[in-house]
Amino acid sequence: MEPTLIDRVEISPKVMVGKPVIRGTRVPVELILKMLSQGMSVKEILEEYPHLTKEDVQACLAYATQALQVEEALPLERAGK
Repeated sequence: MEPTLIDRVEISPKVMVGKPVIRGTRVPVELILKMLSQGMSVKEILEEYPHLTKEDVQACLAYATQALQVEEALPLERAGK
């Protein structure tokens, strides 16, 4: 079986308290997604984390996509409530 982008993400209770991270690093998927949502480019992220690859960043997006493909969506908390 050929590895997929999602295989670049790992979850281990021994790494970052079980948060999804880019395999072999302590960089949380959540951090990469936050940087992208704040307008950082892939190039800028790779400059800040030179040990990552473009495929690592794409894996974070693939992981988020898969995580959202659930039967039941949870409501988001709104700021100021």
